[in-house]
Amino acid sequence: MESPKEWIALLALVFVLGARHGLDADHLATIAGLTRHNLRLAPARARWCGSLFSLGHGAVVMLIALAVGVASSSWQVPAWMEDLGAWISIGFLTLLGTLNLRAVLTAPAGEMVATIGLKAGLLRRLQATSHPLAIAAVGALFALSFDTMSQAALFAVTATRHGGTAHALALGAAFTLGMLLADGINGAWIAGLLRRADQRARIASRVMGLTVAAISFAVAALGLARWLHADVSHWYEGKELLAGAGVIVFLTAAFIVGSWLARCVRVAEATAN
Repeated sequence: MESPKEWIALLALVFVLGARHGLDADHLATIAGLTRHNLRLAPARARWCGSLFSLGHGAVVMLIALAVGVASSSWQVPAWMEDLGAWISIGFLTLLGTLNLRAVLTAPAGEMVATIGLKAGLLRRLQATSHPLAIAAVGALFALSFDTMSQAALFAVTATRHGGTAHALALGAAFTLGMLLADGINGAWIAGLLRRADQRARIASRVMGLTVAAISFAVAALGLARWLHADVSHWYEGKELLAGAGVIVFLTAAFIVGSWLARCVRVAEATAN
């Protein structure tokens, strides 16, 4: 069993990984779709779509952590899973970056830019729901993917060094809390943008679209560099927490910049009138 200090550091890392996971393009796109639908049918619920989606997603993560924690004494994550997961991540992130950059560059001047996600596009019809349990079920369905399941399995196996199933569940809870924080804030922010749907919202949506594209390309490039060069992989070891926090800070800065530009436009419009 590791020391309490190492356990706390691991909890913090998994929390940040959960928050970063909540900022994936698929999460952003799906929450935007759910929020847009609920603004028409259940306006009071629209701002909670991100939180409900995240709770359903997190429930599956907890189940995976529990199952892997129970089975970890007789099962180990295959060595090939990390390489396969890395290449799947690199490919998907590159595609997501390209699609979101294209969306910003081709969006008509009078319209908001919608964040694009791969699973969100394939399961677009599921976004037309307003019941809280149905929204949570959409989040649970999105968790049934290789990236989420492999990530949950890896940190659950890691948790067994700290005491077994209870620790695996604790890491699952930390991941879910981080994701809930990110998705909850995103859902409330998207609801506010869609309610305005004015020039300020259009500017903010473009800033976020470019930010999602930039982060997707950057994380894909880092993953490729780690896989191709052992020195880069060695340098990155122990910096996962810093990298995850960096993504969150970058997106938070984009929120702030988008809001600042929107206020500048509002002031300019008021002055002109």
